[in-house]
Amino acid sequence: MSALTARACFRPLHRLLRRGYATEPAHALHPPKPSEFGQPLWESHPHLVKAGELTPGIPVHEYERRRKDLMDSLPENSIVVSVAAPVKYMSGQIFYKYRQASDFWYLTGFEEPESAKNSTSRGYRMTMFSSGKDSAKEKWDGARTSLQDVATHFHADDALPISSLPSTLKSLLPQYTSVYVDLPPSATPSRRRSSSSITTTPLSASRALLKYLAPPFAPRGEFESVVEGLSGSKRRPLAKEVGRLRAVKSKAEQKVMRAAADISGRAHAKTMRFASPDVPESALAAHFEYLCALEGAQRPAYVPVVASGANALIIHYTTNNHIVRDGEMVLVDAGCEYNGYASDITRTFPSSGNFTPAQKDLYQALLNVQKSLIQACALSPSPSSSSPSLNSLHSQSCLLLREELNQIGFGLQRGDLERELYPHYLSHPIGIDLHESASFERGEALRPGMVITVEPGVYVPSSPLFPKHFHNMGIRIEDEVLLCEGEPVVLSVSAPKEVVDVEGACQGVLGLEPY
Repeated sequence: MSALTARACFRPLHRLLRRGYATEPAHALHPPKPSEFGQPLWESHPHLVKAGELTPGIPVHEYERRRKDLMDSLPENSIVVSVAAPVKYMSGQIFYKYRQASDFWYLTGFEEPESAKNSTSRGYRMTMFSSGKDSAKEKWDGARTSLQDVATHFHADDALPISSLPSTLKSLLPQYTSVYVDLPPSATPSRRRSSSSITTTPLSASRALLKYLAPPFAPRGEFESVVEGLSGSKRRPLAKEVGRLRAVKSKAEQKVMRAAADISGRAHAKTMRFASPDVPESALAAHFEYLCALEGAQRPAYVPVVASGANALIIHYTTNNHIVRDGEMVLVDAGCEYNGYASDITRTFPSSGNFTPAQKDLYQALLNVQKSLIQACALSPSPSSSSPSLNSLHSQSCLLLREELNQIGFGLQRGDLERELYPHYLSHPIGIDLHESASFERGEALRPGMVITVEPGVYVPSSPLFPKHFHNMGIRIEDEVLLCEGEPVVLSVSAPKEVVDVEGACQGVLGLEPY
């Protein structure tokens, strides 16, 4: 389905509870309840979406530009079919909170399930398909956007019921040489147990796709003809084409990502203040998520890591089921998703409020490396100068970290660092998805407008190879960095990371309260 966008900014709750001005439209003071739309729009949620925006923070015209850029990048005589995410179920009829498919949302801004869009090049025409109004379902699940409102608000040339998708595709597909479409997760090929090869057939994959797009209501003959149209040499992957566009963030996207990072950064600072010995790791995770939700975040961007003491040696420690002990450090890797964009921040802090001398030495060594790597993200405006890549930054991180650790007594031999102390990669792109790297090569030169993480870490096991006073310490420091011509911009600047600031946040001397 297709759509246009809008932009909006979140305002803290206390700022919403204000008196309106006489110049404001009546609906801005008292919008009707329940809403007549399936998602917040300016007409129904002026406290979330500004006039001229389709989704919070993103202007209507930006969605139009995204679609046009996509269609202009494709060969002549191409058609794009993009589908919404299905509703996912935890058990039986108990569903998870809905999240739209990233590429579909990027192109349309539409947040309802049972939706699809097709766009045809050049010049382009877009048709959106959705379930439309359904009073029986709306009684249980809430409003759905009418087909007329879909066309109006999301700037579709046509808005049709989802049941008409098979017949529409049947008539359109023969007219085009290339069909850009992605398989739904349930239709992706599976790996054989005995080898690493992926096996599938075009017919079975297309059949699974159409079943996903249009469940049982399509007549068999119509069904088979559409399957044939989606099979064979016509079909092209859509995700990598959209991924190229998503890699570089617009000014509006950068603002939303900064807002997401600010929410998460403040939550990190307040969680430092909330933490103390004898508090469960799970309580710190819950506290972080509560603070983000209180500021308008729709969901966590990922399962948070709250690793106290030696648990921090496990990179993806998400069980969060131990008790924080006095004298330990706590590694918190957590971020929210806000208005469609992820944040990703890691901080490590002392549970007692003060680093021990050994903790401080190791922490400062890693912080020196991380700050140097952020500076290395600077992009030269000169076309003759080579820009860094993720690979070059990672190689530099290994050199810098080895040097810093040797200065505090590690005496590292060849391979000790990468094999034991620093086993993960430095960075990944971030945006609508936490890891926006499906269409981005690590050796590719970084460009202005990209947002990446910079997250070196050091994890010291109880091994005679390393100084005993550093054993069982795990530290990671991670920021989100916006690449620009010249100095990079740290979006996650609200999260304390200097030693004095981290200790100050823990002790409450920065003026922060835990709530």
